[in-house]
Amino acid sequence: MARKVGYLRVSTHEQCVDRQSDGLLPHCDEIHVEKLSAVSRSRPVYESVIAGLSPGDTFIVWDLDRAYRSAIDALAELEKLRSRGVEFRILNMNVDTTTPMGWAFYAFASIMAEVERRTLSQRTKEGLAAARRRGKRLGRPPKLTDAAVRKAATRLKRGEKLQAVAGSLDVAPWTLSRALRKVDISYDQHR
Repeated sequence: MARKVGYLRVSTHEQCVDRQSDGLLPHCDEIHVEKLSAVSRSRPVYESVIAGLSPGDTFIVWDLDRAYRSAIDALAELEKLRSRGVEFRILNMNVDTTTPMGWAFYAFASIMAEVERRTLSQRTKEGLAAARRRGKRLGRPPKLTDAAVRKAATRLKRGEKLQAVAGSLDVAPWTLSRALRKVDISYDQHR
């Protein structure tokens, strides 16, 4: 019996799937959720779902960009599905890829989704660069203050072992040695 198989993806475990799942639930016999970035080389849930589809099944996504990374990827995957007798639906666009006009709209939508993703990436990079130019520190805050690193260096110069000093600061030895390098404090690594 033909199945209607839904697939949704979010980039992180913190992101909510409700928007996609609410859209997919009324149209699918089963829904599969993947939580990883679109740029990941391997998407185990997607790959498993695609491998399990049979002729007559319908593969359903809410948004095109939730399934495919690029226009080329989207078009190639559509052709693979069609050659296996699997239909493909994008619910929020109501696209029927089995017709010539539906295929053309799908191709155009694929290109626009890739343009949107590239534009967002470019804006993010520009925003980060602007923040750096203004002296903003990006990323996780350092585990050790400069004062703590200097005190650790003094202890190391007195002969204490790196592992013991790092342990007393509640950090890994490599964290302490990296912090020492960042503030350009040398020490004997063989202690």
